[in-house]
Amino acid sequence: MIDQMVRAAAAERPDELALADAPNRREILEGAPQRLTWAELDYAIDNLSARLRELGVVEGTGVAIQLPNVAELVVTILATLRLGAVAVPFPIQHRAHELRHGFTTAQVGLVVTAARPDRPDQLETVAGVMSELLPDAPLAVFGDTGTPEAVPVVLHTSAPVDAAGEVVHPSGDLATVCWTSGTTGTPKGVPRTNAMWMASGTFQVEQLGITADDRILCPFPLVNMAGIGGMLVPWAIAGAALHLHQPMSLPVFLGQLAGEKITYTVAPPPLLNMLLADESILADADLSHLRKISSGSAPLDPWMVTGWQEKGVEIVNVFGSNEGAAMLSTMASVPDPAERARFFPEPEREGVQIRLVDLDTGEVIDQSGRIGELRFSGPTVFSGYLGSSGEEFDDDGYYRTGDLFEWVEGDGEPRLLRFVDRAKDIIIRGGMNVSAAEVEGLVSSHGSVAECAAVSFPDSVMGEKVGVFAVATAGEAPTLDDITSHLRSLEVASYKHPERLEIIEALPRNPLGKVTKSELRDRWRG
Repeated sequence: MIDQMVRAAAAERPDELALADAPNRREILEGAPQRLTWAELDYAIDNLSARLRELGVVEGTGVAIQLPNVAELVVTILATLRLGAVAVPFPIQHRAHELRHGFTTAQVGLVVTAARPDRPDQLETVAGVMSELLPDAPLAVFGDTGTPEAVPVVLHTSAPVDAAGEVVHPSGDLATVCWTSGTTGTPKGVPRTNAMWMASGTFQVEQLGITADDRILCPFPLVNMAGIGGMLVPWAIAGAALHLHQPMSLPVFLGQLAGEKITYTVAPPPLLNMLLADESILADADLSHLRKISSGSAPLDPWMVTGWQEKGVEIVNVFGSNEGAAMLSTMASVPDPAERARFFPEPEREGVQIRLVDLDTGEVIDQSGRIGELRFSGPTVFSGYLGSSGEEFDDDGYYRTGDLFEWVEGDGEPRLLRFVDRAKDIIIRGGMNVSAAEVEGLVSSHGSVAECAAVSFPDSVMGEKVGVFAVATAGEAPTLDDITSHLRSLEVASYKHPERLEIIEALPRNPLGKVTKSELRDRWRG
């Protein structure tokens, strides 16, 4: 249980640093940056748990949380778990369009948020959606409530008068619901139990060698597998120190790496490429304590992995999904940095099984040189999307990742896999999954667009961005500003907005009538 790990760390090292805000916290949430010891963190969780209980949260209640990476977010997630309730975190970019779907799908009974300097309409937006869908649910707000419907909540880091006794909930109890995008136009709820989180977190701790002495810097939002599974849960298991960061600010990030003597962090491939290629950026940065950086969401460049290793920093190649399919390529499993950038070792942990399946024949592929869909089963894998009929699993119960891999030649153990492509039509913008189908549906709702296709285009910082090829209706000439204004009027999260638009006479199609998006992507690559 995650809560048991937190309680154990608080008992073993009460006066050691557990959690620290970024120094620029005031840009995203009011209040001075907080630094909590393990004892203070445990007290804060107890106190907030008591407050949430007063607001009607009981075992199984869905608690929607929309906060940036600050101490309040961590404490709220852990307080929810301590009560045996279900934490339902939302990315801070989500607006009314996404919140309406999420509040309904996850059967939310309480919403926790805060006023934000970077989003003046935050409280108004959340209160508006709640008045439509959750008229009787409380709206709990950290800091200035700003709206008469809200009730205040605060972090108290002193010992509570009536400390909550330890309640051990079954590890199979639902712990969280996170959100992912796939080939459909609707975000999918991914339910995960305590046992699933513990299985994935333990795997990370063991593979990465994380200990209580580590100082972890988390720039990924604590709302999905990358943030919760890759950072929060391993931190709780190891009892390390967690330093928060969001949104990405390179000067602040580098300052934290040096000033906080960070030993482990995560970063997207384009950022690692840029830092390595421009020596002037790193010239004044003290990275002497940094030992590992995990990276993924796109293929890594061999020169980058090699270059960082020459600087004494191990780059760990990560493949993972909200659904619980995860592989790590580390120095221990794949020593050669150039190979580590391209290959993943076959998972060798109890209960985990994988297979490659030919999508045309359904045949399981064992030989090298043939491309197939990677499928996963085991203790880290979820049990199905909320409201799903089970089509995400094959007849043998394996989760269909939608990612294409192939076995590679080699006599060593474990066997190696090479990522080939994504079969699912998604765009990964700065670590956030964007459903191309959802974008197409939203853009096509503009009267000047007859049809469109959403595709990715490369970006040196975000990895990928969202672009749209559109066929205009007769007599119309839509612009990118027209489209983005339309999406803002629909209150769609900004990371889904297209950042490039090209009007074409007709979308290219294959003989079966399917849009050939590879042809569209190649036009922009050229």
